[in-house]
Amino acid sequence: MDLATLLGIGLGFAIVAIVMVMDGGSPAELFSNPAPILLIFGGATMATAAAFPLKVTLSLPKYLTIAIRSNAADSSSAIEILTKMADKARREGLLALEEESKKVKDSFLRKGLMLVVDGVDPALVRSILETEIENMRARHAQGSGFMVAAGGFAPTFGIIGTVMGLINVLKQLDEPGKLGEAIASAFLATLWGLLSSNLIWLPLGAKLRSRSGEEVVYRRMLMEGILALQAGENPRLVREKLSAFLPPKARPVEGSKGQTLEAEARA
Repeated sequence: MDLATLLGIGLGFAIVAIVMVMDGGSPAELFSNPAPILLIFGGATMATAAAFPLKVTLSLPKYLTIAIRSNAADSSSAIEILTKMADKARREGLLALEEESKKVKDSFLRKGLMLVVDGVDPALVRSILETEIENMRARHAQGSGFMVAAGGFAPTFGIIGTVMGLINVLKQLDEPGKLGEAIASAFLATLWGLLSSNLIWLPLGAKLRSRSGEEVVYRRMLMEGILALQAGENPRLVREKLSAFLPPKARPVEGSKGQTLEAEARA
């Protein structure tokens, strides 16, 4: 679970609630009328659905899950796997990797290794893997694009809700005692439109873009490792080349389990 996403959204709403209390209101007022909430979330989602293919809309639960879960990619483990395979390939040849390749869980890495084992030309291997990465980036862009589009529609539906509420206010001009509550309820739609856009839709869209960027870097690292392995490069150089994709603090030191360069220097 990605605490940054949950804490960011949760504390954002908490700050709004605290400010409402400081201004003499109550957070319960946000939920006093469910109609604006239904209009904002339902309207924004349906408007966005009209702008995207159906399969993207149906994948919304998956996109939400990706946004709030932790990144599953383990770059350090992947580097160790590729380094060991590079060593084995230099000693026994590329064909010796066939059985190990079938056991690899990552489909992208497994596909690249099988291409190498099958003797595919390095330029073609790079082309195939880069195509995979670009297609993945395009798929991810649809998910983040859906969130961003919903974030754009939400404030507009908030204004629509406010206009609808003000129409009802005008119908009650002969009852001055009810005007204050009716006007407050009308502007609640605008508030929800802005809140949902800036605390839910747009942050989740940005998180999905960030996740996609991390996945692209991870797969490019795997691609370079696969090509280095195919070229018969020294395992030590393979490790150094792939470690360059990691932040300095995450780069493993050869011969140590999980130790970093900074940790070694401090020691």
